[in-house]
Amino acid sequence: MNFDWGALFDALVNVRLLEGAWTTVWLSVLCMAFGLVGGVLLAAMRGSSFVLFSGLARLYIWVFRGTPVLVQLIVIFTGLPQIGITLGVVATAIIGLSLNEAAYQAEIIRSGYQAVSRGQFEASRALGMTEPVLFGRIIAPQVARVTLLPLGNQFNSLIKATSLASVISMDELLRRTQQLGQLTFHVLETFTVAALYYLLMTTVWGWAQNAMEQRLNRHTRPVRADRKNRTVMADVA
Repeated sequence: MNFDWGALFDALVNVRLLEGAWTTVWLSVLCMAFGLVGGVLLAAMRGSSFVLFSGLARLYIWVFRGTPVLVQLIVIFTGLPQIGITLGVVATAIIGLSLNEAAYQAEIIRSGYQAVSRGQFEASRALGMTEPVLFGRIIAPQVARVTLLPLGNQFNSLIKATSLASVISMDELLRRTQQLGQLTFHVLETFTVAALYYLLMTTVWGWAQNAMEQRLNRHTRPVRADRKNRTVMADVA
C-alpha cells in the first residue's frame, strides 16, 4: 500500500478533523480547570485535622488513581442511568475526566504545600501577617512554582487522555479521525494527521509551560547567579 500524500494534505485541512481538534483543546482546558478546583479542595481535606475529611479525601484519591480513567468514563456513562441518573456524552466526558484529574492534582498540590519550609509560616506569623496575607504573599507563589512542572505534565497527559472519550461517542479528535478514515479508506494518512495535531497541541503547551516557568523563577535567577559568582570568587581566592 502506497502512502497517499494528497489524502494526507486533504485530511490536514479537513473541517471535521479541525472541529475535533478544537473539541480536544476546550475539553482539556475545561477538565484541567475543574480538576484544579477539585484538587485544591481534596488537598485541603487531605491535610485537615478532621479524620472524616482526611479519610474521605484519601478514599477518593485511592479509588480514582487506582482505576483506569476509561473504566471510570464507562461506569459514569452506562452505570449511572441504572440508578436514574442519565448524563449526555459531553457531560460524561467533562465530569469523568475532571474527577480523575482532581485526584492526581490533589497529590501534586499537597506535595507542593509540604515543600514550603515550616519556618516561613512561623516567621510570617511572628511578623503579624494574617492567614490570607500569609497564603497570598508567601505560600501560594512558592506552591505555584513547585507544582507548575508536574501540573504542566499532567495537562500534557490530559490532552492525550481526552481521546478515551471517543469510547462514549464524544466527537473529539480521535473519533473524528476514525470516522474520516472509514469514509475515505485512507486510514494511515488520516491517523498521521491526528498524530500531527496531538503533537502540535502538546508542543504549544510545552512552550507556554516553559514561558510560565521562566516568569515564576525570574526572582530566583539573580540569587543563583550571585551564588555562582561567589563560588567562583571563592575558588579564585
